[in-house]
Amino acid sequence: SKLAALFEHPLYNIPVPEVTEKDKLFIINPMEKFSLRSSGSDEWVSSSKAETLLLTGKTAYDTYPTWLKFHIGINRYELYPRQDPLLPTLLQDLAMQRIVSSVQKSGGTQLKLIMTFPNYGQALFKPMKQTRDQETPIDFFYFSDFERHNAEIAAFHLDRILDFRRIPPVSGRLVNITKEIRDITTDKKLAKTFFISPAGNVCFYGECSYYCSTEHALCGKPDQLEGSMAALLPDKTLAKRHSWRSPWRRSYHKSKKAEWELNFNYCAQVRETPPYDRGHRLLDLIDMTILDFLMGNMDRHHYETFEKFGNDTFLLHLDNGRGFGTHSRDELSILAPLQQCCSIKKSTYLRLQLLATQPYRLSDVLREALAADPLAPVLAEPHLQALDRRLGKVLVAVEQCLAR
Repeated sequence: SKLAALFEHPLYNIPVPEVTEKDKLFIINPMEKFSLRSSGSDEWVSSSKAETLLLTGKTAYDTYPTWLKFHIGINRYELYPRQDPLLPTLLQDLAMQRIVSSVQKSGGTQLKLIMTFPNYGQALFKPMKQTRDQETPIDFFYFSDFERHNAEIAAFHLDRILDFRRIPPVSGRLVNITKEIRDITTDKKLAKTFFISPAGNVCFYGECSYYCSTEHALCGKPDQLEGSMAALLPDKTLAKRHSWRSPWRRSYHKSKKAEWELNFNYCAQVRETPPYDRGHRLLDLIDMTILDFLMGNMDRHHYETFEKFGNDTFLLHLDNGRGFGTHSRDELSILAPLQQCCSIKKSTYLRLQLLATQPYRLSDVLREALAADPLAPVLAEPHLQALDRRLGKVLVAVEQCLAR
């Protein structure tokens, strides 16, 4: 296994700083029993009266569902640890747990559902919009592109292979539209959008600002639909998140250009602007840029951080559905922060060099990681080949910076 060898490499075993109590997102006594209010809120309630007798030798923590252990494990330095024993179980839960509720997630340009499991865990479901071998049409603007379920799955694994670990776990899943959405939804607006197509397939389209109409309906075969299931982060009432506008955000206009596209020295003013004027925030943003370039994602207008940790923490790489749309073109403008700032973390650079070598080739390790997903093959082969080509271009950009 190339993947196992990669994760055993010294570059993937650089110790994380010691995690103190103040570095944890939640401080919990592992002996204390927690339960969830069944009012539909995500509120955790401490019950000093332990209602359940714990098995001998087990702490209350051992009885928590995997998603809750995932939330408790989040700290200032990482969303989940490198050798996380919870990860296989959490991915399996996302793929296999019974769905007891499906409602549409409000906001956004495209339809997404929030699925709830019997253990109160929740996942964000993005349905399949296009087949693996379809590319984004060349005349499409980045802001009118589809969000792809397989891009969400591949982005999670790529982010882990790059050792960023800033994307919540994602698994593919085949969902039964009839039994797991239509028959159990309490969302009246969503319920009104189901119909049977002329081909006899069950379809629905929901309500949203872009692709929610009969012409863009999501249809099963006859009611089986592929999608990505992403573990939800803790509710914002429990762990506030700060949304930051990216300094290299695109204009989202058909003819206007953003300032960074017109001024090659744009990075100089970013470096003087908080929070990029100190700490590792700018380097973290360049990490995210490299991730986006590798998967061709032009849609990174914002990123988030957990408020509790202030400016000294990792960036969350959320919403990756517009990645992996084209394999035949490389969008070099995504690399602007790297090219203009000429800065990169040494650890990131060394790992990228490692992933360009034969024993740890990026396409090979990602192919292996994706092979375990229920919807494998997740990416068409040309997308995997494009990763190696793009990785070469990132390394060339760094070499040009060194030469300058």
